Amino acid sequence: MDAKDIILKLRTQKGMSQDELAEKVFVTRQAVSRWENGETTPNTETLKLLSKLFDVSINTLLGSPRQLICQCCGMPLEDASISRETDGFFNEEYCKWCYFDGEYMYHDMDELIEICVGNMASESFSAEKAREYMKDMLPKLDYWKQYKYLGGAEKFEEFKQQLIREFNDLHIEGMPKVEKLNALVGGYINLEYRLPNGQNVKFLDDNTTYLGNQLECEFGDGRCFGIAANMEFLLVCIYEENGVNPELIAYKKR
Repeated sequence: MDAKDIILKLRTQKGMSQDELAEKVFVTRQAVSRWENGETTPNTETLKLLSKLFDVSINTLLGSPRQLICQCCGMPLEDASISRETDGFFNEEYCKWCYFDGEYMYHDMDELIEICVGNMASESFSAEKAREYMKDMLPKLDYWKQYKYLGGAEKFEEFKQQLIREFNDLHIEGMPKVEKLNALVGGYINLEYRLPNGQNVKFLDDNTTYLGNQLECEFGDGRCFGIAANMEFLLVCIYEENGVNPELIAYKKR
């Protein structure tokens, strides 16, 4: 199913009118109508609100375009096994056993391997084979790649705080102070920008995870700032409702 059909189905199952749904996610009825007609797709922040309201992942809302796997243990993810943040929003990067109540549960790869081996081993798949499989697979996942580069949970948190400082040091007019960064999949935030020469470009990788957030513009004009970063750059853009008319504000190499 496409996103337009899924939103219509979930709204109908809740017994809600377009006006009622619009009120709950802070948009207009016309915006809901455009979603359900397939004319537009909700922006990242609205997708999060819809996800929480309907108790389904953003991936499900969008028609499951990606095969989600936990970026800590490699487990295939379904809505029932996806982790949540402390505010109740889904965190589609991890299963609920690897990330719980805002905390990562595993900081030692060997410990995780032994737990997984205990669950995976069977008559047809020996503990030795399971261990070899996990030792080969885990280092390829984002969580452990970050750990390898940054040196553990404490260093990772320090890295996030450093990014927050760098965003705030840009002093962009109208942009609120950045206080939190979330893991965001590139495919959800990879907007297309029109350059002065008329060329349309995207700056992110759909399959890469970034640290970012959405912030309401302080001018009260309905626009939002979108920020994203990794170890190599900071990106700041501004856009209208549902990601319409995105404008690149800053792209800074680190």
